[in-house]
Amino acid sequence: MTSSCCDEFAALDGGLTRRGLFRGLAGATAAVTTTTAIGGAFMSTSYAATPSAPAVLVVLSMRGAVDGMSLVVPHADPVYYAARPRIAVPSSKLLAKDAFFGLHPDLAPLLPWWNAGSMAAVHATGLPAPNRSHFAAIEAVEDADPGSAARIGWLNRLIGRDSVDDPLQAVQLGDSVLPASLLGPEPAVAVDRVESMVLAGADRWDTHGRRPQSMTTMWADAAGPLGVGARSAMKAIADFAPVRASSPTPANGAVYPDGDLGASLASAARIIRGDIGAEVITIDTGSWDHHVDLGTLEWGQMQRMTKELAGALAAFLTDLGPLTSKVSVVTLSEFGRRTRENANYGLDHGYGNVMLLLGAGVVGGYHGRWPGLVNDVDGDLLVTTDYRSVLSEVVVGRLGASSAQVFPGFQPESVGVIAPASP
Repeated sequence: MTSSCCDEFAALDGGLTRRGLFRGLAGATAAVTTTTAIGGAFMSTSYAATPSAPAVLVVLSMRGAVDGMSLVVPHADPVYYAARPRIAVPSSKLLAKDAFFGLHPDLAPLLPWWNAGSMAAVHATGLPAPNRSHFAAIEAVEDADPGSAARIGWLNRLIGRDSVDDPLQAVQLGDSVLPASLLGPEPAVAVDRVESMVLAGADRWDTHGRRPQSMTTMWADAAGPLGVGARSAMKAIADFAPVRASSPTPANGAVYPDGDLGASLASAARIIRGDIGAEVITIDTGSWDHHVDLGTLEWGQMQRMTKELAGALAAFLTDLGPLTSKVSVVTLSEFGRRTRENANYGLDHGYGNVMLLLGAGVVGGYHGRWPGLVNDVDGDLLVTTDYRSVLSEVVVGRLGASSAQVFPGFQPESVGVIAPASP
């Protein structure tokens, strides 16, 4: 994990963070959800296994506030180059270039999907009002219900739209703490990797299966949510068996880059192939908080992390093969970066950003309304598309959800990035 010079975001990279502490407390007290009180194996409750999910949404959170104007460059706006004399991506190096935008050259592994019309970028997206605090902004993005005291994440509302009540319907990978987007009354699972979804102590030394037997006996008649959680967690572990039994070798010749992102996306592919009913998979990747050494195409954090991002996503889509027909990927970040570079070859906290979408249902190409840039030390890319409008098209067009249920009180505008669902 790359270190950040932003003290607030640096706290997020630690083992026990303020956000993690609040989330852990919220998860432990949420309805029918039990976490860590009994041991690592008891991560959440479980009920009857869900049927095969006809569509899967993978939400990739780019923690730390990625610079969307480096990933998707507005080369036709002259302010971009005037404001970034040292770190701007040269127009001549851009990929998939149209009259206004172009892709960072290190996104090259994703060009097959761009050229096939199944990758899109929506620029100038974000929160309805500027918020440059990592803590506050990401909570606002993941809650997606301004003014509400309910503290229910938008993905928890999404999986709560039907009668399915199984934590395997939504899985967080790479972290044992649920993101705020999944907090709420609906159960969900958070696990760092596929192999961690096991009953602690039920290993090769337990040749007679005594550990599961003893735990079943211990918790068989326990009352209250702790007993329910313990019994249900063991069933969730059992329901996860097809994923654990699957080959860890990627399919179709896919090769993931080293690092946490590649490992998490490889696990996501195994979960989707395991067909255990997972409808939502969330993954965090960061830190994109590049106040210092964002760099150029020759050196710096942006070129290194963009290579990892593109390589991991390309491997994931290759690994899935025909299963990509039911998988949609969307990226989120808490806010963007300032237009003008700072003295440290970096960028400070800004406002508007870009969202990337790949896979099933995506209408490829560049989307959104460009507001124009201002070359000022406090100049931001303004937001012209509320990020919820993009997500609304995803949950309605791909998962058949009601926008009003997932984003209460919000009236989405048409973005055109997801093909309408068939009648």
